[in-house]
Amino acid sequence: MPVDDVVRGARLAVDVGSVRVGLAASDPDGLVATPVDTLARDTPGRKERRTPTDVARIVDEVRERGAAVVYVGLPRHLSGAEGAASAAARAYAVGLAQAVAPVPVRLVDERMSTVTAHQALQASGRSGRRHRQVVDQAAAVVILQYALDAERATGRRPGEPVDVDRSQHERPAHGETAGDGRATVE
Repeated sequence: MPVDDVVRGARLAVDVGSVRVGLAASDPDGLVATPVDTLARDTPGRKERRTPTDVARIVDEVRERGAAVVYVGLPRHLSGAEGAASAAARAYAVGLAQAVAPVPVRLVDERMSTVTAHQALQASGRSGRRHRQVVDQAAAVVILQYALDAERATGRRPGEPVDVDRSQHERPAHGETAGDGRATVE
């Protein structure tokens, strides 16, 4: 079975921020995305060789839920170009992929997820001051719902697979193909 085919199992989505990480999950059939938690971002020093606590929590969720895939939001500029936030999300995704292997991790476009999450929270009557506590997990829900909708529409996993064997600096440029012939950016 090709790696992009959809198989039954919960899906997780991660919204990576510099301070917090939002986490969302779906049911095993991939019907509904629900918020799970907002995790404090743990960035160990360069000399420390421990798993960050936020990554460890995601690993626990992957195992407990029997997740079939983890989607990580890839922030891009409206033009589609990538910046510093994209590089940080890619690096986080590589570390996460190493921690949850053999469960695949895929990067999906999340250009408007935080804006959409803020709008949904405001529409629900939540005050702006209380948004910060849940906006990251709401953004993860938006990312996951996008991925679930794309799975249903195409029968394939959306996004770019994270290859833990290659560094982010070695990845092909936008529109080029990986060694297996698949486009790296979808």
